[in-house]
Amino acid sequence: MWAFVFKRTLIALSVAFTISVLCFSLLQLSGDLALSIGGPEATAEQVEQIRVEYGLDRPVLEQFTTWLWGAVQLDFGRSYYYQSEVMDLVVERLPVTMTLGILALAIALGVSIPLGVVAALKRGSWIDRMAMAIAVTGQAMPNFWFGLTLIIVFAVKLQWFPAAGSDSWQGFVLPAVALGYYATPAMMRLTRSGMLEVLEADYIRTARAKGLHTGTVIFKHALRNAVIPVVALAAVELGFMLGGSVVIETVFSLRGLGQLAWNAISRNDYPVVQAIVLIIALFYIVLTLLADILNAVLDPRLRAR
Repeated sequence: MWAFVFKRTLIALSVAFTISVLCFSLLQLSGDLALSIGGPEATAEQVEQIRVEYGLDRPVLEQFTTWLWGAVQLDFGRSYYYQSEVMDLVVERLPVTMTLGILALAIALGVSIPLGVVAALKRGSWIDRMAMAIAVTGQAMPNFWFGLTLIIVFAVKLQWFPAAGSDSWQGFVLPAVALGYYATPAMMRLTRSGMLEVLEADYIRTARAKGLHTGTVIFKHALRNAVIPVVALAAVELGFMLGGSVVIETVFSLRGLGQLAWNAISRNDYPVVQAIVLIIALFYIVLTLLADILNAVLDPRLRAR
């Protein structure tokens, strides 16, 4: 088990380093950063002063090592626009994005797993067809359009929840539903296919032949093995939600990392963009690593790979 964890950790570290290189390189290739910071009206002397002030006149390799060492210490420099430490901005906005992502994942799991189990048990029935229709609709529907629809129905018409803001838990309900529904179809289909495969296994037939209660066979024996791939997908989906919350946070005016990233991109605030991209990527890597370890705990066969 420890050899498996060590191997997966090395892979995760190598991926993290590769992402840091790409994160730094893409912004370097986007053009003259000093000119972008100074704006179109900046003179040549002002652009050169900015280049020296931000260390952009140094060799690229030296800039990267300095930036990477600062990132390891959670020091991403100062924001060009907000004129404050980048990490302070991230720490201020991160709880909103994490809350939104966790709630959205909880909603997705709470809907997809029961629906997938029922669809597998009632294969070919109207319940199965309804579940597949929900899956197709969820993948075809843009989440920003679904979010706007929720605002119109539940905030404007019914006035059950606020249309924007994160001052109370009610403000997270609609955006969490909009973000979670987008991840529901994939996990529901995976649960359904896993259950269909497991229910045909020999050990399930043996358990039924022993006279075990149907609930015991389904939830203790079948679901435990069918849900293993869903665990890995859930970790991936949570990372996707954290990184893809830009649209939802903008639609619902949530002061999270997504909205901060959007503002930073529109204002050429490169230190903030680099920090958010790297932090979200690290969350994604850590979640994937934890999912691999949890899968290995649930299925010992994976430890030999």
